[in-house]
Amino acid sequence: MFKKTQLLGAVLLGLFSSNSLPVNTLADTITSDPQTKGTKAMTTQTTTQMTPEMTPEQNNVLSLIEKMTSNFEQGNLDVVMSTYEKDAAIMFEPGTAVTDPAVAKQIFAEFSALNPHFTYSGHEVIVAGDIAVHLAPWSMLGKTPDGQEITQSGLSVAVLRQQDDGGWKMVIDNPHGSHLMGN
Repeated sequence: MFKKTQLLGAVLLGLFSSNSLPVNTLADTITSDPQTKGTKAMTTQTTTQMTPEMTPEQNNVLSLIEKMTSNFEQGNLDVVMSTYEKDAAIMFEPGTAVTDPAVAKQIFAEFSALNPHFTYSGHEVIVAGDIAVHLAPWSMLGKTPDGQEITQSGLSVAVLRQQDDGGWKMVIDNPHGSHLMGN
C-alpha cells in the first residue's frame, strides 16, 4: 500500500521536543578562527530552542505535540493514537491522508521499528479560539533492522482542536508541509 521510504517523513507527526530541552542539530556556523574567518564549517552542536513567550493555550498545544513525539520514539503507540481525534487525517506521504485509526497505528508500528529520533529547529503555535496550528521544521534519524541509517527532514504542519475537557487533539497532521516548495 505505502512504500516505507515514502512514509519515513511522516514519522515526525507532530513530534516535537520541549522548548527547554537540549536538541541536537547540524548547523552551518561561521567560525571565529582568524585563519578560517568567513568560512562555513558544519558542526554538531547542542542548543536550547528559544521561542517567544507562549500563552498557556499555546503551551498546552506544544505539550500535546511533545507527548506524541516522545511516545512515538518510545514505541507507545496507544498513547500516540490518543493525541489524535478519532477521524484525524494523518499524511504519511504527501497527498495521501490516512483517516482510519487502525491503519494509522499499523503504519506507526512499522516506523517504530526504525527507532526514530527527532530534532526540531523551532516551534510556532497559533491559537484562534478552539483551533490551533503548530508548525515546526524537523529532522529524523533512524535505522532499518539491517542497520542502514535513514535520515529525513521536513516541515510539520498540524491542526488541532480543543476538546470538551479543555485538552487538545490533532485533527490534521502533515509532516510534509514543505513538499510543495520543491515543485
